[in-house]
Amino acid sequence: MKRIGFLSFGHWTPHPQSATQSASDVLLQSIDLAVAAEEVGADGAYFRVHHFARQLASPFPLLAAVGARTGRIEIGTGVIDMRYENPLYMAEDAGAADLIAGGRLQLGISRGSPEQVVEGYRQFDHHPREGETDADMARRHTARFLEVLSGEGFAEPSPRPMFPNPPGLLRIEPHSEGLRERVWWGAGTRATAEWAAAQGMHLMSSTLLTEDGGVPFHELQADQIRRFRDAWQAAGHDREPRVSVSRSIFPLVSEEDHAYFGLERRSTDQVGMLEGGRATFGRTYAAEPDELVRQLEQDTAIAEADTLLLTLPNQLGVDYCAHVLRTVVEEVAPALGWR
Repeated sequence: MKRIGFLSFGHWTPHPQSATQSASDVLLQSIDLAVAAEEVGADGAYFRVHHFARQLASPFPLLAAVGARTGRIEIGTGVIDMRYENPLYMAEDAGAADLIAGGRLQLGISRGSPEQVVEGYRQFDHHPREGETDADMARRHTARFLEVLSGEGFAEPSPRPMFPNPPGLLRIEPHSEGLRERVWWGAGTRATAEWAAAQGMHLMSSTLLTEDGGVPFHELQADQIRRFRDAWQAAGHDREPRVSVSRSIFPLVSEEDHAYFGLERRSTDQVGMLEGGRATFGRTYAAEPDELVRQLEQDTAIAEADTLLLTLPNQLGVDYCAHVLRTVVEEVAPALGWR
């Protein structure tokens, strides 16, 4: 069995051929897509976070709305850039969204991806300390965030509070029990996957790794996953780790599918440069369902993961994205033993 969800970047473009021409379109359609995903039998609705871009940026109002409109699926992020975050304010927002959703939040966070602007986190008034890199700052923010999610009191109460306080030090409210155990780290390398395991965070791995191992992408990613699980066991955590991978998968079952993605049949892994280093990008899968099953059976990283997130082209609209999800859930997943 494998959980199957979607990952949306939430693009919008003021173009007549785009189903999402404004931020309002994206937000409202994201809620509708999550509802549709639940109806077709999918297991998760996840949203990417990018700042200074025509994409989804502020996840918690959206997650709360999705949580209020759905009742079963997991909801989450893939991922929040921790360079931009105030850990305590984020803990309040995350706690509120998780309580609205009834404890279904799966919160993906990371150091972040290449930015739309130069050092955009500084525009949010977050600055690395002396001797820190921006990645160091992201991990510092993460450590504080995980700490306050534990629910332990840490703030000294005022001797003259506006409202009566419980005894002892105060914690961030609202607190959602168990959310600390549902935080994932978006790891771009094998080393950061091992670090995430040591912190007790689940692993979220995408179609991009910022290293090149000289092997097919799925094998490099499978090695990352195995190292993560070994590091988790070595850390002695008393709960089971989870792993998600994301893929672009398009079953070709209609003329519309062939028109949009027929040329992706020839897709292959790519190796390129990203932020001054070599990076490996995974292929897109596009074929008839029987052929997709054959191809996906060879993907060792999907086999290692318990959760598969399908990257959906949200600008093609809710109905088309729901069609892709339904086809994977009903025609591809059963043949692979995922259902």
